[in-house]
Amino acid sequence: MPSSDFLNAGEVSGVFGVKGLVKVFSFTEPRENILQYSPWILQKNNQTREIKVTGGQRQGNTVVAELDGITDRDAALALMGWKIFISKQQLPKPKPGEYYWADLVGLKVKTQEGILLGVVDHLLETGANDVLVVVDGDIERLIPFLQQHTVLNIDLNAGLMVVDWDPDF
Repeated sequence: MPSSDFLNAGEVSGVFGVKGLVKVFSFTEPRENILQYSPWILQKNNQTREIKVTGGQRQGNTVVAELDGITDRDAALALMGWKIFISKQQLPKPKPGEYYWADLVGLKVKTQEGILLGVVDHLLETGANDVLVVVDGDIERLIPFLQQHTVLNIDLNAGLMVVDWDPDF
């Protein structure tokens, strides 16, 4: 589990009350958006389980979810630590020139001159702009994700990103 057709959207991080509500650590932005995607595919170890989201809300810095068939604290406790996956098909299509981070991870990154810098390992959110973490063996490069400045072209079909970046930096 899961194939590239699924995205890790969060994790069940605790319980809320005695009626089976679960606390969720959400990777979505804003956090409560995770409640819009149903069903969830829960995964822990080699087990998977599909579960329907029936309600929920943001509670301070966390999200509380109501799940179909989870009606007491013990059932909610049994879900702690399970990762939450959603199907990519549940997401709205990005507008032209916009990308989901998950679509950028794994792209080869080359300079305009054709020098391979590595592969996008993950992205970091900073105050000013997002940053690509490009890995090539032991070398890790942090490249600002600024389209039409440092990022010149993204071809998801070819699995390639072209950047204006000094390979020695």
